[in-house]
Amino acid sequence: MSDFTLPDLGEGLTEATIVAWQVAVGDEVTLNQALVEVETAKALVELPSPRSGRISALHAAEGETLAVGSPLIGFEEVGAVASAGGVPADGSPAASSAGTPAADDSTADAPTADAPAAAPVTKSAAPQRQQVLVGYGPVLPGTGRPRRRPRSFVTEPYVGRSAEAAVGEISAGEVSAGESTARETSARETPRAMPPVRRRARDLGVDLAAVHGSGPAGRILRADVEACAQGATGAHGGAGTSGACRGASTGMGTNTRASTRVPVTGLRRETARAMTDSAFTAPQASVHTTIDVTDTLDRLRRPGRDGSKASFLAAVCRAILPAAARTPSANARYDTEAGEIEHFARVALGIAVATERGLVVATVPDAEEADGATLTEQIAAIAATAREGRLTPAELTGSTLTVTNVGVFGVDGGVPILNPGQSTILAIGTLRTQPWEHRGAIALRTVVTLTLSFDHRVLDGAEASRFLMDVADVLSDPAILLTR
Repeated sequence: MSDFTLPDLGEGLTEATIVAWQVAVGDEVTLNQALVEVETAKALVELPSPRSGRISALHAAEGETLAVGSPLIGFEEVGAVASAGGVPADGSPAASSAGTPAADDSTADAPTADAPAAAPVTKSAAPQRQQVLVGYGPVLPGTGRPRRRPRSFVTEPYVGRSAEAAVGEISAGEVSAGESTARETSARETPRAMPPVRRRARDLGVDLAAVHGSGPAGRILRADVEACAQGATGAHGGAGTSGACRGASTGMGTNTRASTRVPVTGLRRETARAMTDSAFTAPQASVHTTIDVTDTLDRLRRPGRDGSKASFLAAVCRAILPAAARTPSANARYDTEAGEIEHFARVALGIAVATERGLVVATVPDAEEADGATLTEQIAAIAATAREGRLTPAELTGSTLTVTNVGVFGVDGGVPILNPGQSTILAIGTLRTQPWEHRGAIALRTVVTLTLSFDHRVLDGAEASRFLMDVADVLSDPAILLTR
């Protein structure tokens, strides 16, 4: 038997939270089979099995946070001899069968002429060479004990012990027959819920073990979790129906103030740390302008020769690239330790994406080489991957200038906080049709507000304004690119 520890997932990550187990105690797994889905400060990650074998123990429960190097899963080699009856697990013939009387003590360990002595099985046997997976490097000792969540967030399916041991503890006569059956069922099964539902339960402080699932085969749905969090008797209004919490009170006293505490972990904790560092480290200022983009939108509605179209967000990104070349400080960062301003040779465009887990900034690769239609497809693809929580650490780092489209939420604009390590971030407001001055008359035009936040150590007001107006000029009149 051996333990598989939580591997180093790179990017300086020191811990991960168990989201959903893909295996159970007693399962036989193969090399690279998905074992568990974990949540880091960067993304959701599925950990593959480093070897083939049988799962002997799960050392953590769903919702528990482990430090890198902590025991995660116990493995039992498939070829190991089973503890009951001395029968090899690989199916080879045993030294004795159930129908043969047991030998006495004087002859049990002595080899016979027909049956040579079996080689002793020791832990010092030479290990077999195994494939080394990416991210499964050596772990230094002293990484500390796992940090546990509050008990209400942790279910208890045989953590760190076998299923037989868990059931044995329950059936020892300590509880009544009805309670024993319920606890054995809990030991055998974890709450059935998809990862997004589990994340929603964590956000609302709901223990999934206390929720009645109304989905197929008792699967817990999002509505069940939300109904339980609200103290409802059922998701559809009837007492004892779906969404009811086991043992939950359906009412509160008049003097009781309802509240929910949500642990800040994973991506939200990393975002909070980064935004706090940014807000209290860089002296941030902002400038904004409202422009008429009617002509640009008319052009974007017309497909290209191949039938493809570009989005307005892609058009903004395309306008940023030449503007950053004219104002290099917009694509730079302030190195506090060195006391220097680092100007980047290329624009690594970052797109802010709102996900269920929080806000992430995804890097769009090779944005400078892409046309409007290609950039539209790239942004859509990377945004979809971000919402699924499948971005790699490389896709979440490395951007030098960020664009955030707050207009999709219907707001006219906002003042964004800088992404750490950058000097500018551009916020796009909603596209709104309203009366506007056009060629000396009032007409209905489509306008948008652009807001630029900048690091005042890197840019002054004149540079920031010049950069913003360069972007605005191109979006107001795309033909201006022909003269620059």
